[in-house]
Amino acid sequence: MTSVPDTMRAWVVAEPGRLDQVELPVPRPAADELLVQVRVCGVCRTDLHVRDGDLPPHRSPVVPGHEVVGRVVGTGADVPDTYGVGMRVGVPWLRHTDGTCTYCRRGRENLCPRSIYTGWDADGGYAEYLTVPAAYAYDLPERDFGAYTEAELAPLLCAGIIGYRAYRRADLPPGGRLGIYGFGGSAHLTAQVAIAQGATVHVLTRSREAQELALSLGATTAAGADDAPPEPLDAAILFAPVGDLVPVALQALDRGGTLSIAGIYLTPIPPLDYERDVFRERTMRSVTANTRADGREFLAAAAAHRLRISVTPYAFDRADMALDDLAADRVNGVAVLVMDD
Repeated sequence: MTSVPDTMRAWVVAEPGRLDQVELPVPRPAADELLVQVRVCGVCRTDLHVRDGDLPPHRSPVVPGHEVVGRVVGTGADVPDTYGVGMRVGVPWLRHTDGTCTYCRRGRENLCPRSIYTGWDADGGYAEYLTVPAAYAYDLPERDFGAYTEAELAPLLCAGIIGYRAYRRADLPPGGRLGIYGFGGSAHLTAQVAIAQGATVHVLTRSREAQELALSLGATTAAGADDAPPEPLDAAILFAPVGDLVPVALQALDRGGTLSIAGIYLTPIPPLDYERDVFRERTMRSVTANTRADGREFLAAAAAHRLRISVTPYAFDRADMALDDLAADRVNGVAVLVMDD
């Protein structure tokens, strides 16, 4: 282990609605864990839900943040030699699964009832250091990701991965018509993957700046969230955590279309009308976390095809402002906390 200080700066959620900067002991890695010095950490809407109590913390206080890029500075006794000091890794949302339950054995570890998450069950990346089980960290070597800055890599670790799973859950046919509702960090990455794979993408979001970004990334059209797309959709993904948009998106689907709901939190869904909203084999699917296989597949695609990532950097000491700006829809693209050099 390289020399590390005894204490570190961190931001914690101790009660709903507050994010406070404190000084904490630097954690020590367990036998199967890495100690990572944080370089950047993406600011995700899930962090906002944890801060505001929409997702009650599983521990309190808790350090949020789960889109971490950093360097390994220490390893536990049982960590394989493939994880060495100085290695650049990504720390994602999924932190641990039991590996033995029915879901894990079926390759659906995202549904593991004993799953643990970074920044919710365990302290995350709004800190100078954090630990992660080595088996759940992603290798981010410069040889594969040299085209990206570290700030651009951070949102790939949650916004990118969960968006990719939502895209797969939407069952878009080859060359199909995809509607994307909401256009923040996850959506703007997912749209690029879909376009690269031949989809026609229609973006529906209330922000004029987000509409302009969508068009610049190759979306065919961009309009308001409540507007009807210019053609029936084969599939849609709801990224905005707004339950009122569920019937809007369902009504935009063509026969046999699928709506994939990407968020971990959604405001109440209004009553659905069977004939208007779900008849003709329209389907609604939720998305729960992701598997490590999702992450590896998405990161391989990002390494092979350079994605444009709209990043708004914030100094680490302004994490509270970053969450406030995200809540007020003042962030175009992805907010990222950047550590001092």
